[in-house]
Amino acid sequence: MWRALQVAFLLSFAGTLFSGVLSYQELFGSSALACPAPGAAGTVFGYPACVYGFFVFLALTVVTGLGLRAGRSQIASASIDGRAASV
Repeated sequence: MWRALQVAFLLSFAGTLFSGVLSYQELFGSSALACPAPGAAGTVFGYPACVYGFFVFLALTVVTGLGLRAGRSQIASASIDGRAASV
């Protein structure tokens, strides 16, 4: 379970970076890698899908990061109490 949470965190962090770069290029610059222009075909409510992807990946990064943080504190408290932590 712990390893799955770590992998989910790494993948969501990578997705946040990737979609963040695409969103930045789309909204503030132009590039061949950019998403469709705002208002063009292929947009959702006037914004490119990469903008929504950025916020979804950001939410996943925050949630998995909080899960890792909570798990780490449980492991630390278990080792302080002398109990064996099963990770």
